[in-house]
Amino acid sequence: MKITLIGLGNACGDLTLRAKSALDVSPAIIARNSGTESFKSLSGYDVRVLDDIYKSSRSFDTLNKKLAAEVLRAARTCDVCYCVDGSVSEDEGCKIILSRHRDCEVLDSVSKGAAAYSSARLKACQPVFVSAYSVGNLKSCRAVCVYDVDCGYIAGEVKIKLTDIFGEETECAFIDGGKVKRIKIYEIDRQKNYGEGCAVAVEESDFLHRDRYDFADLEEMVRILRAPGGCPWDRAQTSESIKSNMIEEAYELVDAIERGDADGMEEETGDVLLQAAFHAVMEEEKGEFTGSDALTRVVKKLIFRHSHIFGKDKAQSAGEALKVWEKNKEKEKGQETVGETLLAVPKNFPACMRAQKVGKRAAKCGFDFLSSVSASEKIWEEVQEMVACQMSGDNAGVFEEAGDVLFAAVNTVRLAGADAEEALRAATDKFIKRFLKCEELIAADGKSIRDITGDGLLFDYYWEKAKNALDSDKDR
Repeated sequence: MKITLIGLGNACGDLTLRAKSALDVSPAIIARNSGTESFKSLSGYDVRVLDDIYKSSRSFDTLNKKLAAEVLRAARTCDVCYCVDGSVSEDEGCKIILSRHRDCEVLDSVSKGAAAYSSARLKACQPVFVSAYSVGNLKSCRAVCVYDVDCGYIAGEVKIKLTDIFGEETECAFIDGGKVKRIKIYEIDRQKNYGEGCAVAVEESDFLHRDRYDFADLEEMVRILRAPGGCPWDRAQTSESIKSNMIEEAYELVDAIERGDADGMEEETGDVLLQAAFHAVMEEEKGEFTGSDALTRVVKKLIFRHSHIFGKDKAQSAGEALKVWEKNKEKEKGQETVGETLLAVPKNFPACMRAQKVGKRAAKCGFDFLSSVSASEKIWEEVQEMVACQMSGDNAGVFEEAGDVLFAAVNTVRLAGADAEEALRAATDKFIKRFLKCEELIAADGKSIRDITGDGLLFDYYWEKAKNALDSDKDR
């Protein structure tokens, strides 16, 4: 049988002539609920109202499924007109019916979102319309009209989402039955009354006075700075000229992480994103790719490499998950040999980090020392070769053997289970602390560290004293 889905609009009288004609000849008319102003348009018709389903449903999702099931059941015996407030396109139950029933006709009316837009008098030409029950899926946008704000809890959810996009101090319009009240976003869940006729409409402020910005805004800022009449420095930059900035900003972020400085992490994360936006805009100018292309690529990469989440692979531990990741990475990059994976390690990595990563990849095919003990023996062998080159005056040989010493040391540390890069940085930090303490103790005895560096025994005395002092502080 045929199902005619009818949008009643938002007020009595919004019913279209075509919808009225369909109602006049329909053997069965069902209405979603009777608590709306638009329901009055059905006055004079024999209507079955599904208010009881509202009372028996525990969630919005369950409600829509039950409403759709009831309409589909009724359509087994005769043609049905199913009426919903607002627009058919806004109703989740109607969407279910359309996906399950072939013989459907839609006779729509004024949407709740459009009514809110009209009442709020927004400047934006193309706002997003969304139900308050689906506001969690809302993405960044320039303007939005949120309808179905029918209770305090839902109002709170709307407030949280709109705060994330626009900022809590941004002004919005709270619409209740056509009446508009200007409030701040943080006040959305502080209103006296809520109902099916309540909605919230908001649009972003002009670019320089917004409370919140997103990655698209960051890219737009870079475009403004690089446009004719923009900043001379920004206009002069190329990906090559600012490539070191990304490294510096990444190190500053890591430094904030290690300090446990959340505020610093927020700032430095923004600086890293700025570098990413800068490169994306410059490549966009050349017609190579856009920021959206880069984001799309990384999301697709995550889906492909996490085949233990989105595919058929299995991983019960972090180690197993990493193996799946590495397997998919090699497949993605078309790396068929171990040598190709070694060549893929970036040459501009810090030397210690690069050596460690190369060692790990070579180890996957069994090319490795048996243990950290056997690797440590290689250190001594390489040290002897380096000293021999030094004794013979072979400077080129010293350079080569020095690299072998360091590479052997990295492998030893790796097989011992430590991160060589982190270990070396920690050791450098420890040396600096001990040196400063040593200098402090020498100065306390009325001496200068420069005066005693030639006296090995005296310097060793202060060095051990500094070590003990710091170890004592650590134990407290």
